[in-house]
Amino acid sequence: MGIVEPLVAFVVSFLFLGVMVYKRVGLGITLTFTATAFSLLSLDSNMIADVFWETMSDSITISLLLATFGIMLLSQLYKETQFAEMLSQSLSEILKNSKLVVSVLPAIVGLLPVPGGALMSAPMVEAEADKLALKKDRQTYVNIWFRHTIFPIYPMSSFFLLAVALTGVSVVSLITRQMPVVVAMVILGFLIGFWRVASVKHEPSKDGLGTNFKVLLKAFAPILVMILAIVTFNIVRAGEAFNPLVIPIDATYDVSIAALFGLVGILLIAKPRLDTLLRPFRSRSIYEVTLAAFGAMLLRNVALASGISESFGRLIAGANASDVVLLLTLPAALAFLMGTPSGGLAISVPMLAGTLSFTPKVASLLYMATYLGYLGAPTHLCLIFTADYFKCSLGKLYRYLIPSLVVSFLVAVLVYFML
Repeated sequence: MGIVEPLVAFVVSFLFLGVMVYKRVGLGITLTFTATAFSLLSLDSNMIADVFWETMSDSITISLLLATFGIMLLSQLYKETQFAEMLSQSLSEILKNSKLVVSVLPAIVGLLPVPGGALMSAPMVEAEADKLALKKDRQTYVNIWFRHTIFPIYPMSSFFLLAVALTGVSVVSLITRQMPVVVAMVILGFLIGFWRVASVKHEPSKDGLGTNFKVLLKAFAPILVMILAIVTFNIVRAGEAFNPLVIPIDATYDVSIAALFGLVGILLIAKPRLDTLLRPFRSRSIYEVTLAAFGAMLLRNVALASGISESFGRLIAGANASDVVLLLTLPAALAFLMGTPSGGLAISVPMLAGTLSFTPKVASLLYMATYLGYLGAPTHLCLIFTADYFKCSLGKLYRYLIPSLVVSFLVAVLVYFML
């Protein structure tokens, strides 16, 4: 046993975490430090060594780190090679509908899951939204909201990967259950973002439709390769029981391999110069997000080894709280306070492990509660950057954001009970 009881150790460690989040210390350092402090307080020296070794050698952790690093590297290469700009411009020329462009562009840019990435789509959204005479508070809302509608069903998101790794559910089961919520979020975005906003006519494109489609396909190809690879791996695995000739692929490395395919794709298509290729490796965000993935897995393993899930389970049993209340309040509150879904999930999963079994429906509601709590957090980088870019106060933004979050929560609960 460690120095103090698991629940006390958790509270003390979480206080450290809160201070580091408040001081805007990087998430990777914050989670790793919190996990280390938690282990020193709750475990003996032998258990600490075992947990650290288990985390570093575990195939799920290794695959998560490889996938996270690969996706972040691809995101940086998209910026360095101007592929992100090509993607947005060609899409704007093809759609010729400002409402569609304003809603689709942030989602497309959202396929590149970089911290504070809503800032990338903000100038593109502003140019189209001005044609609609959309006020700055609504421009802020649509940029934030539509960027984040894609992540609950996007298997290349680092948060999605972490949710799969922590709960043990399949990628397909999580996507299937969260699709209705995403549809509801998109409809909400249109209703709230474009209420009583008239459409405008677009000027003829400078380039032909065929040319713009070629540019769009070229820019989107590396992302498309990754998505197709994930789909193919799932089809292959589904047939393994029936086809002895199929070579089995370890499911934990699916996204890692897919990310590698995406990187190879952008290198072959963009043919970047050596200095362009090396520049992303000097980006701090790549290593920060990768370290955050490790810190989240380490925190999960320390928490499980400490026995906090059993202690928390006994505490909850005495409070007689329902599963749905737990799944909605704990992860949402943690993600809101921390301003990160990964941190909220990393803490929630081990705490709830002694109380709940992580079936697809439980994992999905946990995911959505964490994600929606994070989406509305005032420490959410995308929210801060976008509000600052459009010079919009948080008070004005929350007039649109809060109703959207409440309805999305209700839809997630409805899906939980009905499917």
